[in-house]
Amino acid sequence: MSATAVHSLWTTAAAPISKIDAPKIEYGQLAPTLIIVGAAIVGMLVEAFVPRKSRYYAQMFVSVVALAAAFAAVVALAAKGYATTKAGIAAMGAIAVDGPALFLQGTILLTALVGLFTFAERRLDPEAHGNRVDSFAAQAAAVPGSDSEKQAVKAGFTTTEVFPLLLFAVAGMLVFPAANDLLTLFVALEVLSLPLYLLCALARRKRLLSQEAAVKYFLLGAFASAFTLFGIALLYGYSGSMSYATIAQVVDGTVQDVNPALANTMGNDALLLVGAALLVMGLLFKVGAVPFHMWTPDVYQGAPTPVTGFMAAATKVAAFGALLRILYVVLPGLRWDWRPVMWGVAIVTMLAGAIVAITQTDIKRLLAYSSIAHAGFILAGVIAATPSGVSSVLFYLAAYSFVTIGAFAVVTLVRDAGGEATHLSKWAGLGRRSPLVAAVFAVFLLAFAGIPLTSGFAGKFAVFKAAAEGGAAPLVVVGVISSAIAAFFYIRVIVLMFFSEPRPEGPTVAVPSPLTMTAIGVGVAVTVVLGVAPQYFLELAGDAGVFVR
Repeated sequence: MSATAVHSLWTTAAAPISKIDAPKIEYGQLAPTLIIVGAAIVGMLVEAFVPRKSRYYAQMFVSVVALAAAFAAVVALAAKGYATTKAGIAAMGAIAVDGPALFLQGTILLTALVGLFTFAERRLDPEAHGNRVDSFAAQAAAVPGSDSEKQAVKAGFTTTEVFPLLLFAVAGMLVFPAANDLLTLFVALEVLSLPLYLLCALARRKRLLSQEAAVKYFLLGAFASAFTLFGIALLYGYSGSMSYATIAQVVDGTVQDVNPALANTMGNDALLLVGAALLVMGLLFKVGAVPFHMWTPDVYQGAPTPVTGFMAAATKVAAFGALLRILYVVLPGLRWDWRPVMWGVAIVTMLAGAIVAITQTDIKRLLAYSSIAHAGFILAGVIAATPSGVSSVLFYLAAYSFVTIGAFAVVTLVRDAGGEATHLSKWAGLGRRSPLVAAVFAVFLLAFAGIPLTSGFAGKFAVFKAAAEGGAAPLVVVGVISSAIAAFFYIRVIVLMFFSEPRPEGPTVAVPSPLTMTAIGVGVAVTVVLGVAPQYFLELAGDAGVFVR
């Protein structure tokens, strides 16, 4: 390069820079997420500055107020019309504020609030050294079984960091289904995943199993994140943009201003197909669909049960929201390519989840495989690719999340000397020893099975109806067969509880504080109300089912 050329470069670079535009952020529309992030940061400061004795109550207060305030903000936005007429894109194109986003955010915040009550429960374990204890390790950094752990238990330490971790996870989950560009999607994915990896490792009892679950979840989650990121890179290479709308236009061939540097790659369908496949694969991992389900049973079994309940409910809602937006907003032009693949995934997921669950002897693993089968049922609604498909998926997610949290809250109550009694043989005769707890668990199991007059039936009916109308009738047949197989193992547990003789050395049912009672009560109420009178909520989901582009 000649000296003159270099000099001309310098002079161009030194020319006055035009004014840099300040970012334009609609804080009001982003209020739910901002409230939760702010509270999570306050929670960290509480850990740093509040004396150990008062931390539990301070964290509890901050978390409950934040989740309630964020939910109120979602309701206010919906009331102002941001779910329908005023729906739009906020934060310079990064976040969509529309019906599906607000509906899913409301569901996530309510499930997180109910899940928080199970996190805060401190009456189930017997008191240790005169201190009430919760489900979490006394000192997370201590090696299991070491002297430092014993000293921490003796001193009455508790891991109150779980509250800000829960809030950070919720913050990621709120952004995940509302993300409107691929970079925001990936950041939200990491923000929701990293706190969950930590929370999985914090069980007070069976700490080694809990840490093993966290390592498995972390390693497989890192793989899934890598696939997602690679898919994002390829989609960017294909379209020259991270924005959902621009990628959709490039896929449809309606894009206006083509960057000359990218004109050559825009026609390259290999980049598009491989990129889309990798991106969807990362989301299917989060959803727990076969063949990306391997982490689910181990993590559900090993994680502290309150974390399992929260994770099973809220993560599914966030991940399906993101999946819907990717398929309906970014890749509608690829429908003929992704539908056959999703058909296969949905069929395998429904059948594998239902069949493998029959062989399970641990109640948490059984619920894990049941959640895999439910992912398949929800995918049937996703495949419909119609507005009723979207609204049926939204309704199913709302119904499913409360049943799940309620079911795992019941699991925390059945205990023996080693903590929770999760082996199915220990549940024999529970209906005679504690009829109320067994009856409540039976309600949740019937909802999972999709028996009429429960929310599960209304949800399955909506999803299968949408799938049939969307031309996926064979999928509905497989779904009904899977539901019949699944009903077998749910009813088997009910028979075990009510028609078996209780063992003399069987577990006891702990009497919970009002916190867990509230969590279980809300679960039962939602299950019954959505089962008996689902119409209002189906209409609400129908009104919220339109994506903004």
